[in-house]
Amino acid sequence: MRLLLRWIIGAVSLYLTVLAAHTVGVSGLALRHGTDGAVAAFLVILALTLVNAILRPILKLLTLPLNCLTFGLFGFVINAFLFWLVGQLGLGFDVKGWVAPLFGSLVLSAVSGILNAFVVETGDSRKR
Repeated sequence: MRLLLRWIIGAVSLYLTVLAAHTVGVSGLALRHGTDGAVAAFLVILALTLVNAILRPILKLLTLPLNCLTFGLFGFVINAFLFWLVGQLGLGFDVKGWVAPLFGSLVLSAVSGILNAFVVETGDSRKR
């Protein structure tokens, strides 16, 4: 049940990220509308989870000297690259340019973190 809840939170976070990008004028992030958009959001979150689980540790290890040199800030570039990579898979989520993936990865992380903390804390407090 918790996995499904996190998946729903991820899809909602992705939708809010795309809305935030259009609101502040960041072009290059697009998600299908309607029912196709909801399915696309779930597929994109699944792909993003798999890409982060498989490729991210490899990229972190390969770029470790550069990451140390930049005091960990190169991690933002890795996150943006993985976000862009998922956008290139043709799942109904388009990411173009270099500002959109950077903005998208930052906002998606922030929104999903806030939503996960809120939902997990609310769920944990009910058990007590």
